[in-house]
Order: sequence, then structure tokens, then C-alpha cells
Amino acid sequence: MSSTVDNSVMTTTKASPLTANRLWLLIFIVALAAMPLMLPGYWIFFAGLLGINIIATHGLNIMMGYTGLLSLGHAAFVGVGAYTVAILQGRYGMPFWVTIPAAGILATVIGIAFGLPSLRIRGLYLVIATLAAQFILHFVFVNWESVTNGDVGLSVAPAVVFGIALNDETSIYYLILFFVVVSTIFARNVIHSRVGRAFIAIRERDLTAQVIGVEIVWYKLLAFGLGSFYAGIAGALLAYFNRFVNPEQFGLLLSVFFLSAVIVGGMGSILGAILGAAFVTLLPEFLRETSLLIGSSLGFDLATILTPLRETIFGLIMVAFLILEPRGLAQLWTRTRRKLLRERA
Repeated sequence: MSSTVDNSVMTTTKASPLTANRLWLLIFIVALAAMPLMLPGYWIFFAGLLGINIIATHGLNIMMGYTGLLSLGHAAFVGVGAYTVAILQGRYGMPFWVTIPAAGILATVIGIAFGLPSLRIRGLYLVIATLAAQFILHFVFVNWESVTNGDVGLSVAPAVVFGIALNDETSIYYLILFFVVVSTIFARNVIHSRVGRAFIAIRERDLTAQVIGVEIVWYKLLAFGLGSFYAGIAGALLAYFNRFVNPEQFGLLLSVFFLSAVIVGGMGSILGAILGAAFVTLLPEFLRETSLLIGSSLGFDLATILTPLRETIFGLIMVAFLILEPRGLAQLWTRTRRKLLRERA
């Protein structure tokens, strides 16, 4: 009898952290849903942009963080999703519940096609192959003028949900929030499944994974497909968010931006993808506001000095993270949390 009671107590004790995590997650989602009621439209704009970046970063994290497939072409797949929405909606009048899945599917197909070199090459050679994808797709965006309208770009009408046009920051924010929650849950479930374990085995040592029965060809292409699907969904939402699509939005710097988000957040971590995307999205705005505040207190415009150096400062922060915390913000959060729990105990 006492043994049964002890086992019940142990089970309850083990389950309580999971219950607490779910409670905090629910509180976090409720807070995000209530955000438009508490913050001005300026910050809701950044919240929407952050949500799009989180989705795209999840995709690159699946490819790079969990499977070890380095990519510098992620922005191009985001562009595929955005142009898919602009073309299907602008020329054929298709609703958002058709254009967004179509954007993800087309980006998946193109991502798998460019992922074929990963079956034979790794490391730096794979980076060069994905970099080629970035330049090829950007060339298509610019020069296939009959479809993409070249440098002029394409306008996008607001998404319409249940007869309501999502034509302001608040309404489109809720659509983005829905996709952020769904994509995060899906990514977590994938990583904790047999597929996720195969991804991690390939990342650690693909030859060993092949020996123990992992179908490397299938899982590498699946990783590229999933990562590109996430990028396509992010691009579709970005098209509705900006209401305009042109090639300059999907240059190499955007791919570096997503790469930085994965590295800073912590490769191979769902939480890391969220924290990394938040960091790299809000850091430029933080630097701008800080320079304005310091400049106003000193009596001169500091922003004119720091603005040209913004990329340099951003790069220095990335290098500092690689040196001081190579496992990213997720590991920093884990260590801090464990320390607080020890202190409370």
C-alpha cells in the first residue's frame, strides 16, 4: 500500500514541471493575444514582423540546427512563398486559405530540388550550393518580369477572413499569431518524433546513422522540404503583412539574418529559434532607440553616426555570442532557470 502511495507521489512530482510549463505557455499565449489591447500600433507592427521571422527561423532551425544542413538560401524560399501569394491572389483572385498553403507547397518543391546536392556534399560545399539557390532565385525574381513584374514588384490585397479584410496591424497580427502557434507546436512534435531523432542522428554523424538503419537520403530531403515549407509560409504571411512584394526584400542579407537568429538563439532548440528571432528582430530597433536617447541627452544626433555602423555592431554582437555563449540564448535561459530553481530549493 505504501509503495503505491510513494509511486503516486513520485508520478505527481515528475508531472508537475510539465504542468507548470504548459501553464506558463498558456499564460504567454494569452498575453500575446492581449498585446494589441495594451500596445500602440507601432509595436504591434514589430510583433507581427517578429512572428513571421519566428516561423522562418523554425524552418532553418530544422534544417541546420537539428539536421546539420547549412543553408544560405533561406530568404529565397521566403521569396517563393511571397511571390506565390502575390501571383495567385493578384491574377487569379484566390483567397488566403488557398494561397498560403500553395506558397508552402511550392517552396517545399523548390527547396527539395535545391536540396538534392545535400545527398552527396556537406559542410562548406553545401553552403555554396544553397548560396547558388539564393542567387538563382533572386535572378528569377528580378528578370522574369512577365510573372514577377521585375524590380517594380507586385501589390497584394489584404487577406479576407470570414468576410473581414485584415488591412491593419492588429488584424493581420492575429493571423500571424495563429500560424506562429501552429508552426511552433508542429515543429516541437516533429523533433520529438522518430523523424526528429533521425534528423539529430544525421547531424551528429550521418555515416553512423546510415549504419543503424536511418534512410539518409529520405530524411535529408525531408529536412529541406520542411525547412522550405516553413519559409514559404513565412513569405506568404510577409506578403499579406507588407501588402507588397519585390526582389529587394529577399536578398542575401535576409538569409544571413535568419542564420544569425538560429546561431544566437541556439541551434537545435525550439525555444532558441523563438529567442533568436526576437533578438535579431528587435536589436536594430533597440540600437536606434538607444542612439536617439543618448544623442538627445548629449545634445547631438548620435543616430547619424551609428546608423552606418549598424551592420558592424550587429556583426560584433554575433561574434560575441559565438565566443561567449556558443549554444545561444536557449542555453543561457536554461542555466539561469536552473540557478533560480536551486536558489528557491
